[in-house]
Amino acid sequence: MADFLGLMKQAAELKSKMEALQAELDQIEVEGSSGAGLVTIRVTAKGAMKAVRIDPSLVKPDETEVLEDLIVAAHDDARRKAEAVLQEKMQGLTGGLPLPPGLKLF
Repeated sequence: MADFLGLMKQAAELKSKMEALQAELDQIEVEGSSGAGLVTIRVTAKGAMKAVRIDPSLVKPDETEVLEDLIVAAHDDARRKAEAVLQEKMQGLTGGLPLPPGLKLF
């Protein structure tokens, strides 16, 4: 019975830590870029897009496809960085236990 109570206490502590981590991830922002920094996108560690910056030299009516591709690439870069931050934070929370690939907790 003591093991069960200990397990319940650990589960409650983990839940509390997860809630704190979720709040922290909303505050952490990472920036991704493409085109040697001509396009940058800032996202939270949870992946919410916060800002897009486009160098004025890219704003040409006949080059919209290039701009669109750079925006997608910058967003992918930012998302990868956000996922890396999330994995790092989760490893700290789970005591270094590896999470299965693709496991989405948020």
